This record gives sequence, structure tokens and C-alpha cells, in this order.
Amino acid sequence: MRRRRWWLLLAAAALLLLAAWVVWGVWRSGHRPVARTWQVEAGLPVRLAVLSDLHGCVFGEHNGELVALVAEQEPDLILLDGDMLNGDAPGAEDLLDLLGQLVEIAPVYYAWGNHEREYISCNTSDLRAQIEALGAVVLELDYVDLTVNGAPLRLGGMYDYAFALDDKNSCDPARMKPEVWQFLTDFQDTDRYKVMLSHRPDSFVFGEASVTWNVDLVVSGHLHGGQVVLPLLGGVFGGDQGLFPKYVHGIYEKDKLVLAVTSGLGSQPERLPRFNNPPEVMVLDLSA
Repeated sequence: MRRRRWWLLLAAAALLLLAAWVVWGVWRSGHRPVARTWQVEAGLPVRLAVLSDLHGCVFGEHNGELVALVAEQEPDLILLDGDMLNGDAPGAEDLLDLLGQLVEIAPVYYAWGNHEREYISCNTSDLRAQIEALGAVVLELDYVDLTVNGAPLRLGGMYDYAFALDDKNSCDPARMKPEVWQFLTDFQDTDRYKVMLSHRPDSFVFGEASVTWNVDLVVSGHLHGGQVVLPLLGGVFGGDQGLFPKYVHGIYEKDKLVLAVTSGLGSQPERLPRFNNPPEVMVLDLSA
């Protein structure tokens, strides 16, 4: 009898500890963003701060906690890689407030995610004009040539898949969207170091994209680090990549490409909260 009570107490204690860990893991995944620094072997004296998947979250009054964290990293460029607001948002005031502060730190470049595209399709407001009025640059099937700390850089942005949606996910120009094929063809035609903001890593990891396009670094988000991160197993959910995706958080090499995937800053918690997955500002040092 005593032994049984002992085991029941042990089981109850274990369940309480598990419940506390789950509650902490959910709370921590929605508060106190962290900066994680990754080295990319590019030989350029350039530091990039990547923000993605904010989904309308606010960290501190007027996002002051997030702004301070970005400023501490002393980035040369700030890259916003999509889903910074929700598609059904009634307006973009919080995002514009954040952008107004970020442009005081470093030049800001913004690429669309699926939620910006949804927001724009609803005609809620002229998001591109509002962003550009603050001094940030929107890159959608477009690129800019920059010189950063003396280093030549080409920075582009695109949301579409970098391949045709055919049975082979080929890069056949006769099958791809003409505007996407032309943009990528023009983008790669340079000796500059080429960085592409592509909200979904899926846009480049499938089919022939990674062996066809001459892009040095693809920067993505979208997957929220797998949303739920389990010890030893990693992120669970991976969009087009399925469960326990390979390209979900960190730096990867695939054929011609280096892929940097941030776990981002937020999610839509009413669908599924993040777990064991702190909000992240990804810092990319290209000087390694």
C-alpha cells in the first residue's frame, strides 16, 4: 500500500512538472525576444538583422523591447522577411510604428509574406505606399545594388516559388511564371554577393531551384521554427516540407545555395501557440 502511494505521489509530481514546463514553454515563446547570431562564409564586412513572422505581436510599449534588441546588434541592414502583420488585420498602425523606429537604426528592406499579400488583396490600406513613406524599401520581384562597408551586394525579394508547379518542379522557362523566370535570370547576372529575401524556404528547396539559380544566400522565415519545438526532435510543422522539416531554423547548404531560416518572432496563437520556441531576431554575420 505504501509503495503504491509513493508511486502515485511520484506520478503526480511528474505531471505537475510536465504541466509547468508546458506552460513555461508556451509563455516563453511569446515573450522576451532573443537575438541569435549565425556566421555565413561570405567574406563581407556586413551584418544583417532579420525580422520575420511578427504577426502583429508587440514586445514592450510601442515594440520598444524589440527595437532595443535590434539596435544592440548594430546591424548594417535590417531585413523584414514577411508576415509582419496578419492578413485580416484592421490596419497596419503597429507595424508602421515599428518601422518608423527601425529606419532610425539602419536601412530597412521589406519582402512580402503570405499575410502581406492577403492584407493587400483585402484593400485594407496601401501597405506598400505606407512602408515606403517611412523610408523603407519594398522588394517584390525587384532588387537593389548596394555597397555596404565597401562590399558590393545585390539584395532582392520575391514571394513566388523559384520553379514551375509541374510534375518535376522544373525551372523550364516555358513552364515557370514568365515574370519570375525573368526576375531570377536578371537577379543572378552580377558579380556582387547575392542575397534573396524569400519568405518561404519552400520556394527554393524543392525541385531544380537550388541547382539552377545562382543565388549566394536565401533568407527565409514562414515556418516559425516548426512552431512546436520538441527536445531532440526539433520543430514539428514544416508547411510544404511536412512534419519535422529539414529546413526549418538555422543555416543550411543545398547545392548552389546557402539558406538562412529564422524561427521568427510570433504566430497566430489562436490557431496553435508556439512552444519551446523563443521569439527570434536572426543576426547574420557575412564576414566569416
